[in-house]
Parts: sequence; C-alpha cells; structure tokens
Amino acid sequence: MTLNISFSQAPNKNAEAAILCFYDGKEPSAPVSSLNYEFSGFIDHVLEKNKSFKGKFGQTEILMLPEGSSYSYVVLLGCGSKDDLGKLEAEKLGGKLCVALENRDIETLEFYSDSDFANNMDISVHIAAGMKLRSYKFEQYKSDKPDDEKKNILLKADFVLLDNNEARDLYDVQASIIDGMFLARDLVNEPPNMLYPEIYAKRIKAQLKPLGVEVEILDEKKMHKLGMGALLAVGQGSDNHSRMVIMRWNGDEDDTNPPIAFVGKGVTFDTGGISLKPSAGMEDMKMDMGGSAAVVGLMKSLARRKSAANVIGIVGLVENMPSARAYRPADIITSYAGKTIEVLNTDAEGRLVLADALSYVQDIYKPSLIIDLATLTGAIVVALGHEYCGTFSNDDELWSQMDKAGKDTGEKLWRMPLDNVWKKDVEGTITDVQNMSKSKGAGSCTAAGFLSHFIDKDMKWAHMDIAGTAWIKSDKDITPKYGTGFGVRILDRFVADNYES
Repeated sequence: MTLNISFSQAPNKNAEAAILCFYDGKEPSAPVSSLNYEFSGFIDHVLEKNKSFKGKFGQTEILMLPEGSSYSYVVLLGCGSKDDLGKLEAEKLGGKLCVALENRDIETLEFYSDSDFANNMDISVHIAAGMKLRSYKFEQYKSDKPDDEKKNILLKADFVLLDNNEARDLYDVQASIIDGMFLARDLVNEPPNMLYPEIYAKRIKAQLKPLGVEVEILDEKKMHKLGMGALLAVGQGSDNHSRMVIMRWNGDEDDTNPPIAFVGKGVTFDTGGISLKPSAGMEDMKMDMGGSAAVVGLMKSLARRKSAANVIGIVGLVENMPSARAYRPADIITSYAGKTIEVLNTDAEGRLVLADALSYVQDIYKPSLIIDLATLTGAIVVALGHEYCGTFSNDDELWSQMDKAGKDTGEKLWRMPLDNVWKKDVEGTITDVQNMSKSKGAGSCTAAGFLSHFIDKDMKWAHMDIAGTAWIKSDKDITPKYGTGFGVRILDRFVADNYES
C-alpha cells in the first residue's frame, strides 16, 4: 500500500487530521482562523499555553480534538521562515511531516495550503512530493503481523488549495519521477538471490516495455560473438549468467540529432571475486548495481512523463563470484573496443563492465553525449561521504548543465579532476591498460582515468561515482535508509532542461 496524493479546491473533512502551517514566532497561515473558529478557539488556546511549539522548521504538534469535531486531530506544522521556504525545503518539510504522522499511526489527512505562500502551488506540490518520497517502504519479504500488532501507515493526503487542478498537473510530473526513483530503490534493495542478471533483465523488460520503451537483452552467447571480453570476464565465475540490456526511448521521432546515452554498472552482487572482500559488511554489496538501477529508473521516469527526447540506456549486468571458473589477477582480457586489459585485482570489476558498455553504445548508437553511473570506488566515499556524488567530466558545458540540475533537485554533485596523469597511470606494461593504477593513490580519479581510455575522441562524457549516494545506512529527510534512487531526479531534470523542446 502506498501513499495516495490528491488536490482539492475545498476541504472534504473526511480525514483523520487537518494540517495547519505556522511560521517562526507561531505566525499562523491564512486557513488557521477559519478552523480556529470551527474548533471554538481551541487552536488559539493551545498556542497561548504551549511554550515548546514556536513554528520552527519541521516542528510538529499533534493535538487530539474534542468529540464531535470534523477531524480527530489537528496538526500544527512549523514551516520556519516564510521567505526561506523554497521547493527543496518544502520537500524536506513534507518528509518530516510524514514521519511525525506515521509515528502517531495517522492514515489520512487534509493539508490546508497557505494562500500566502509566495509560490503556493509549487510549495504545496513539493511538500506532497517530500511526503511521497519519505513514505517509501521495502517490506515485501516481511511476514504479515497479527492485526493487533500492525502499525498504521499514511495512506492518503489531500492538499486543499484554490488552484487544485494546476497543482495536480504539476504533481503528476513529480509522480512520474518518483515512480522511477521508487523502481531504482526497489532494485537496489532486492536481495542478490532474488535479483541476479537474468531475472534483472526480465524485470527491466516487464517494467519498461509496457510504457513504450524498446528493450533488447544480450545474453552471453551474443556478447561472446560481439567480443565483450571485459564484461564477460567479471561474470564468468558465477552460475548466474551475465546480461546486457539496451533500452531505447524515442520521445521525438522528428529529431534527427544523435540520442543521448546513459550507462549503468550492474554488479548484482560483488564478492570481489578471487580478490575476495572482507566478510564484514559484504552483505551491502547487493547495492553494487546502483548505477544500473538509476538508469532503469530514469528510463521509467522519462517514459511515464512522455519526455520529448531520444534517449539510450545501457546496463551491464553481472555477478562477481569466486570459483574455479573465475577470472584471476594476472589474467589478460580483450575488451569490445579491442584494447587488452591486465587484471591486477578482480575487485576492480565495475570499470571492466563499464568499458564494454561504453564502447558498445558509442559504436552502435553514436550518441551526442554519454553519462555513466556506477558505485565504483570506496575512495569517493572517503572523499565526499554520503552527501555528494563525485563527478568527472571532459566537457565544461556538460558539467555546468549537470551541476545546475543537481542544485535544482537537491542531488548534490562535486566535480572531480579528470587529469591526463591518471589516464597514463593505468596504462599497462604488457597490455594496453591495467585495471589498477601504478601509483595506488587517488582511487576514484584513476578509475575515471581507466574509463577515459574507452571514450572516443571528442565524445562529451561524464562519469558519476555514486558509491556514497546510492546507499545510506540512516534515514534522511526524504529518503529512508538503504537504496536511495540517487541519479534518477538529477538526470531527468538534466534531460528536461537541455534536451526537450
């Protein structure tokens, strides 16, 4: 069961709770006076006696109303400074409200939007989006609890404002993007015994084909024929055979320009292979397909909102396991591009998967630009934690467009240096390249340097290392812990701003 968001011009007064906005200093929003009159001055009385509620951002006071009232509860919601309440802050506010209501087992609400909001529709829509994003749950593997132990969840939120139809249209766009984010979160949260390459590929097709996305699946036989030795080497130790999935969204059939391309790393579980990872924390390595999940979620968002852009999405799906068949340190493999690679560490596998996917999309589709996403290095987490996505780009204009999209959506990017010194650092001694650097330092930069060997001259390219942002261990304002769906929103905005007429 998921949270249903609706918009109405007038209250129906058939919900459990009424939500009223207050600002710093307990300044009431416009609708407060009418409900205060209906409740016989109850709200004024509470505000006079309550010394803790001051209208600070995110504060909530949930009050039970007397019997016979049109609601069971009235919720005083602190919005902070009215001047500071922009779209991103509104989403955070919605997330905080969602948590407060669920902690009190409230299932339905009517939100009285403040007509004095500087951008009433936008603020209301983004509060709604924040509630929706924070309401996400991944519980399909939990057994049903007895009725007396079940916790109620927030099921319906109706926003009351005059421009309700326009607000609904604005929210529908957000809902399409959120659908893509939720798909990405679901994929990242799935256990590896339930989401391995073959099943993952089938799930992509089931999700996207009904929306009009063309989906092509390459099995191992096809990839062997194509010469994808890098990707296939990573997955050869597993009983679960590798796949590559190509997704095509043709949103503008009259556009003769090359498509834009997004490439995702999809290691459905990463043991490290022969270069085995430590056992502590290895369970988190089910998230090593977060880049692919973001690309799949993005394709769903674009299709759901009928994006007027032509987009290619490609994901390489493998499972990195140790076995008698697994690739080894010192192996030499040949990539789709024809370049030879010396394997120095089988846990530097994601760059091998991306190498073949990047080369293939350039060779077959000749895109105007490529953005890849990968949970590629632990080094980026050391550098930027879980707040920023380290982003490398060989084109200043592309970076500027991505940076703007990040600031507009709250998915933060930090530009990292793409210096030729790191490209040289992964040149091989007995091969064209090697999958670990000679210097052993600057792990995220040398990984990007490795990928740059597989980018054609003059191709606009960006690499997003989402290792720190795809997976979190504690809740954030609009994101419950674990899979975040990072990448879907920023790239949807990037496409909308720059590649739709």
